[in-house]
Order: sequence, then structure tokens, then C-alpha cells
Amino acid sequence: MKKYNFNAGPSVLPDVVLEAAAKAIIDFDGTGLSLLSISHRTPEFEAVLSEAQSLFRELLNIPDNYKIYFVGGGASTQFFHIPANFLGKKAGYIHTGVWTKKAIKEAKLFGEVDVLASSEDKNFTYIPKGFEIPADLDYLYICANNTIYGTEYKEDIDSPVPVIADMSSNILSRPIDVSKYAVIYGGAQKNLAPAGVSFVIVRDDMLGKVARELPSMVNVNTHVDNNSMFNTPPVFPIYVLRETLKWMKAEGGLEVIYRRNQEKAAKLYAEIDRNSLFRGTAATEDRSSMNICFVMSEGNEALAAEFMEFAKSRGMVGIKGHRLVGGFRASCYNACSVEAVDALVACMQEFEQMHK
Repeated sequence: MKKYNFNAGPSVLPDVVLEAAAKAIIDFDGTGLSLLSISHRTPEFEAVLSEAQSLFRELLNIPDNYKIYFVGGGASTQFFHIPANFLGKKAGYIHTGVWTKKAIKEAKLFGEVDVLASSEDKNFTYIPKGFEIPADLDYLYICANNTIYGTEYKEDIDSPVPVIADMSSNILSRPIDVSKYAVIYGGAQKNLAPAGVSFVIVRDDMLGKVARELPSMVNVNTHVDNNSMFNTPPVFPIYVLRETLKWMKAEGGLEVIYRRNQEKAAKLYAEIDRNSLFRGTAATEDRSSMNICFVMSEGNEALAAEFMEFAKSRGMVGIKGHRLVGGFRASCYNACSVEAVDALVACMQEFEQMHK
């Protein structure tokens, strides 16, 4: 039986990327050595790193006055790297769920944190709007896509202060105006690579803005100045990230990926709205294209466990909702196929017919 991977992360990767990675584990670039046991100082790996940065810049149209580096530790490490490097006196945070809660906690270790807006009053089912952004902030912080609650910023924010965005779960899923952000970062295990590496895109004028003595590995300048090579970088995830970016370019680039993501999300949300057994949980205007969350409709809650088992029997993998919210979540990242979404829609329709 064919399996359809809707895991929220680590998540589905393109088959061609998996095949290239599998070959490289045995013989990397004709060296006769495994990718898992080469030196990161070899010209062959330095070429991988350079191409990954170049493709990132090309696909996302990143201006020349931004640096790109890769570092271990995941997005949770960036929760404290960001304020350590950029919070001098006060920063503004928009609270949209678990990940911003954790980021706010870390930021308070380095300065004043002003929570400008929050969607906690409705269990984070919407993106706050219409809030004021004080001009005296060092930066404004957002989480661009909220995996647990299925909400997403649909537009780039116009801000009088630098914007820093956690884009772990929607990077390269849609075109963005990078020039509206001072820093973009994220873990790679949603749209780019296996867990183990984070990407950071930082504007030149943000470097060295805060006079604070920091451990070398926490200091952004360490990684910029050493081009991701201050210590041994996560070699395998960076290689897979490079292969994923190559796949994206071969598919036609970000515009093609974006249209496909919109098609997948529209199909699944349409079925959720049509099907009498299900309902969506996020505010319609803020529904994520990456993490589509839904529950059983009112009066049908008792069918949840049965649907979960039924979906598994039809090859659906990873659709259980996060433990904090329950229900179901279909993560439709870039490598999730239209075929997979069609299969889930058919599964939901079949289940509805069984209970008419």
C-alpha cells in the first residue's frame, strides 16, 4: 500500500533528493568516501556549501546586502541567538502560539520584551492585526507560520523597525520581499532538509548593532565571518538542503512551488468545508498553506478515533493533530504531492459516505 506522508516535521522530502542523498552516503561525488565520513574542509563539500547559499539567494531573490549561513542547533537555539545579538533595550513580539511563547521566554533574558499583540484569547486560531509598532523597538519578532495551530502570515509586514521572522515551516513556500526583513531564520526539517541544521539570513546593517560580549558560537558574526565553518557544520543536512534547492529550481522555481502549494491547500480546505463530518480550526483568512488543521464537526466528535484508524488504513501518515490541540493536521510542505492531497480528500469523502 502506498503511504502518503503528512508529518509536521521531520517531513516529506522529494524522492529525487532522497535518492541523491542515499547515493552520497555510499560514495560522495565520486570520492570513494561516504558523505557521512568526509572532511568538511574538502573542496567537494565547500562546493556544496557554496551552491546551497547561491541557490538560496537565487530562489528567494535575496539582495546582496544580506548574508546567509547555516548552523546547527535548530530554531530553538535561535530563540536565544536572536535576542543575544539584536536586543539592546526593548523588542516587540507578536504572540501566536507555542513557538513565540518559547522565543519570548528566551528574549526576556536579554532585555525588555513588549508583547504587542496576541491571539491567545482564541487559542491562537488567528493572526493578530491592527496593532501599533512603537518606533523605539530594536526589532519586531514574528513566527511566520504556526505549525500547531495552522495559522500563517499571508503578507510581509510593513514596519518602522527591523522585522525578524521565524520561517521554519514556510520558508520557500511562497515568494516574499526579503528586503522587508532584517533577519529570517528557521530549522530546515520542514521544507528543506532533515533535522540538524538551521538557516539564517541576516541584513548587513544588523551585524554588530548590540555591544554585548557573547560566547563565540552564539555570536552571529562568528558564523558570518567564517562562512558557516567556524566549527564542523552539519554536513549531511546541508547536502540534502542543497539537493532540495536544486529540485526546487528544476521544478520551475518559487512561483511554481507556490502555485502548487495553493492548489493543495485549496483542495483540502474545500473538502473540510464541504464535508459534514469535519470543520477547520483556524480563522479562514489566516489558514496556513503548510499545516492544515481540522477536527470532527459538532456532534461527530466520537468518530475521531475511528477516522484516524481509517485514514491509516488508506495510507495516510502523520495526520494526528498536535497533542496541545488534538484533532488532525495535514502538513502539506513543498514536497507533499498533489496526489497525496487528492488521496486524503478521497479518504475523507469515503469516510463520510460510511456514516450517512
